[in-house]
Amino acid sequence: MVQPAVPVWLARLTTWLEPFESLFGHRAQRGGLRRYVEGLLCDSRRKSMAAMWARVRDPGTYQALQYFLTDAAWSAEALWRQLRAVLPVRSGILILDGTGFPKQGDASVGVSRQYSGTLGKIGNCQVAVTAALWTGVQAWLVGARLYLPTSWLTPGQRSRGRIPARVVFQEKWRQALTLLRQVRASGLTITAVVADAEFGDCTAFRQVLHHLRLPYALGVSSTLTVFQGTPPLQPASARTEPRGGRPRTRPRLPVGVTPIRLRALAEAQPASAWRVVSWRNGTRPPWRARFWRSRVTPAHDWRRRGLAPEVWLLCQRSLHRDETKHFLVDLPATASLRAVVQLAHQRWAIEQQYAELKTELGLDDFVGRFYPGWNRHVALVALAHAFLQAERLRHGPTRLSFPRARAVMTDILTAFHFVTHRQKVKQLLELADFPLRI
Repeated sequence: MVQPAVPVWLARLTTWLEPFESLFGHRAQRGGLRRYVEGLLCDSRRKSMAAMWARVRDPGTYQALQYFLTDAAWSAEALWRQLRAVLPVRSGILILDGTGFPKQGDASVGVSRQYSGTLGKIGNCQVAVTAALWTGVQAWLVGARLYLPTSWLTPGQRSRGRIPARVVFQEKWRQALTLLRQVRASGLTITAVVADAEFGDCTAFRQVLHHLRLPYALGVSSTLTVFQGTPPLQPASARTEPRGGRPRTRPRLPVGVTPIRLRALAEAQPASAWRVVSWRNGTRPPWRARFWRSRVTPAHDWRRRGLAPEVWLLCQRSLHRDETKHFLVDLPATASLRAVVQLAHQRWAIEQQYAELKTELGLDDFVGRFYPGWNRHVALVALAHAFLQAERLRHGPTRLSFPRARAVMTDILTAFHFVTHRQKVKQLLELADFPLRI
């Protein structure tokens, strides 16, 4: 029972954790849940196990906290499902993205030399695929999966990293679609999907989004090929091929109609075709750039003599640098240029969220070696993050920044830490009277 003297925010943290307690088998695990979340919200700069354990109000033993994360019998997937079920917001744009966790050694599960957007190059790191629900004001982490290269799925590496046999290799785009299915199954309404070129370049990924009838805005590489508009197909001819070949049974492209690379298509447009458009990311000041758009049909499906649905190609040029970005945007042909631009730039929220999760809550501070521990740490970080976002929602998110929300909670936990550790207060007072020679 929370005492009346306990600050309101701390009481609400206890209330926030109550729906999750049923996922933990006994009181020791429920205590581990509270301690770990408080540790993530505490004032230590790094959220390593030792640093968090030293700062919580009722730490128990270090071994008990470590056991809770790595060996206790509870499910990170069940925690994700419950978190998605209790989110106070139920609709938004789903941002699918990959993020890297740079590592020094090779002991952490999933570590290998691979490309990381965090590093901007190939480096020694872990990579995770994440899903965030973006409301236009706030982002909520609703799923994450650790990418495991095939080198980590050998019997020896599975044993080393405690990787269950049910975990099989999945490309990142497949992991992203798995997260999408989980989010939709939880009852959250997805109004659109946004992602970068790592996912946008994948034909199968776009096909699934079309099948689900989900609008999207996906970054794509400049080497992707498209047809302008929808090419008119010529029906199959009854005439047989030369030398007695089989009759043609598939439609053909008209003579002279060939796919073109996005880079070449953008470069062929005159300067007068580009329009300056401004857009706003959340509450930030407006951005401006030059844009050109056209209805196009991605050409990869034509390899199997099929045509993909027609979508918008959006090309963006910086006002100050020689840089061009390309997006495929699935919005109606009647959509305005501003609407297409606005959707294409919703992905910026994931970068802000990574900064909050890594800087404020230690998303990338997990130093354990095992697959269950990594998944549990990330799920608990998402739980702590969602609590702070819920507090911002109560106060009005435009009036309370995320760092400020965390600072308030940190001050409360720090005060209660010293209340419950009076010996430390005495030691600090003694240090204040200690003469220093400078």
